Amino acid sequence: MFSSGLFDTYDPEDLPIDPDIALMDEKYLLEWEQAWLINDALDEESGGASPSASPYDVGYIMPASVIRQLTHGLEISWYPNTHERFHELKIVLPLTKIVQCVEVHKYDGKPTVFVKGDWLEMVHLRSNSLFAMIDVVAMGDELQNGRLETGKLIALRDRLDTLAAAHPDISFISFADSLLLKTNWMVGMFDKGAYNYAPEKLIELFAEVREVFRDTLGLDVYAVFASGSNEYYDDALLHISPSHNHICLNSLGLPFAQIMLIDEAARKAIRNGDHDPHDLYMDGDFFRSLSIEDYQTKRTIPRAPYKPKLSGSEGEYFYSDYAELASLVSAPK
Repeated sequence: MFSSGLFDTYDPEDLPIDPDIALMDEKYLLEWEQAWLINDALDEESGGASPSASPYDVGYIMPASVIRQLTHGLEISWYPNTHERFHELKIVLPLTKIVQCVEVHKYDGKPTVFVKGDWLEMVHLRSNSLFAMIDVVAMGDELQNGRLETGKLIALRDRLDTLAAAHPDISFISFADSLLLKTNWMVGMFDKGAYNYAPEKLIELFAEVREVFRDTLGLDVYAVFASGSNEYYDDALLHISPSHNHICLNSLGLPFAQIMLIDEAARKAIRNGDHDPHDLYMDGDFFRSLSIEDYQTKRTIPRAPYKPKLSGSEGEYFYSDYAELASLVSAPK
């Protein structure tokens, strides 16, 4: 296979870092090879005047790039949607799921990595998650001055119950001074499932939550947003035990660690005078995936660095006020 001089084959550890690659189901491997051989033969016959486009019609390409080499796999950036939004998803491709790495150098083709079909289907159909932490701005002052009353806290809890009932696709985990939100989405495939990624819904929900905290406690809030995978794949947003004293978010703790790191970095930046306090702080991947049609204005939203956990790339968070960002994002669908 790929014995023709038309192809370059190499080991996964030799894949380039950062340049674009294409992932494809192994079931298209033979058809793809034959299509390129036929295309090249026709090219030779016609002197390059009328090359066939047939190789580009084979299978379905999953655009990606390699971030770094891992002991047992590759950390990659996968781009599920670059037509309606810039949506980047960082995942791990295990070496055991790689079948062949090949490049058609004569036609300046990008490396194509053929992978196991079960892995490809899993990453398309599994649940991924979006997370938000909404926190009270000045709860310390309220506690120190004894201004918190049980009646206000019960009113807050009741209002959040009502709000949660209006958003059954989002889980609400509340404390007296903060709220954790989680919602699931999946990429889907051409013949299975549907792409239902809509981070704008969490941005809009922030305004509703802020109104609840202002009405009940008289306090303002801010939010930190991040994204991550749902390691339970097909499970519900929440697991609540039969005894009702165990709640599982069906997720790794990593996204919440990212939220805490962004929160810590933003607090430090505010103390140092690097930027003023704002309503919204968003992990870079979350922000870039927002549907903002005015690309030039999107580039003006300020950012600051932070160090994410378990990632080979440097992190950054974007910060904005709700009114400004809400005027830019497209209405959630």
